[in-house]
Amino acid sequence: AKHLAIRAAMLWLRRWDKATSSRVDSYAANSDWVAGRIERYYGRPATVIPPPVDTDWFKPSEQAPDDFYLVVSALSPYKRIEVAIEAFNRSGRSLIVVVQGPESKKLARLAGPTVEMRGWVDESSLRELYQRCRGLILPAVEDAGIVPLEAMACGRPALVLDEGGAAEAVIEGETGSLIHACDPDAVIEAIDRAESVSFNTLRIRAHALEYGHDVFARRFLTFVTSALSAHDRARATMA
Repeated sequence: AKHLAIRAAMLWLRRWDKATSSRVDSYAANSDWVAGRIERYYGRPATVIPPPVDTDWFKPSEQAPDDFYLVVSALSPYKRIEVAIEAFNRSGRSLIVVVQGPESKKLARLAGPTVEMRGWVDESSLRELYQRCRGLILPAVEDAGIVPLEAMACGRPALVLDEGGAAEAVIEGETGSLIHACDPDAVIEAIDRAESVSFNTLRIRAHALEYGHDVFARRFLTFVTSALSAHDRARATMA
């Protein structure tokens, strides 16, 4: 009975959502990936405004990176952290996992000797880990993905699943590598590709600056101004 009630409620919400979507003047999305979903579900275009990254706080260190990779994530099943852990168990490379959530104990049991599980860390410690890591690993589908950009702002490459919005910020061989499937072998293959490249810290940092707070503010202001102008023109036409 509970499941039937939930299904009925979801069906009602979908119908209500679709019925009210025509009253929306303009859509904004945080990635092309999400904009595509808006187009499919509502038949409407969306302006893409990537989320902002604090590039003033997240910045490179003068020290050379260490020999560990990094996962930073809230713990939810869709994050697929177990895929990254298994990849590093197999490869014997070092991985630090910064996570917090209900699955932490389960994942800790999966971690081999080269995988270090940490709880959540403060902003200073997180920045230091970004600066020191060999690369950031994200094996899951994300709508946008701020974590890879925080790592890039620190000058470190991001290795990201090639599905979802987070992949849109990765330039293969310049700012990171794309993981071609959500499985351990694909993660290992992406790491091998990344380790064959001499990444340029300043080039990666420059790419991340395209997602800074000031850029976001300009994009958002342009979107709002354009949407309001279109709304006023439509009302004038109807008058």
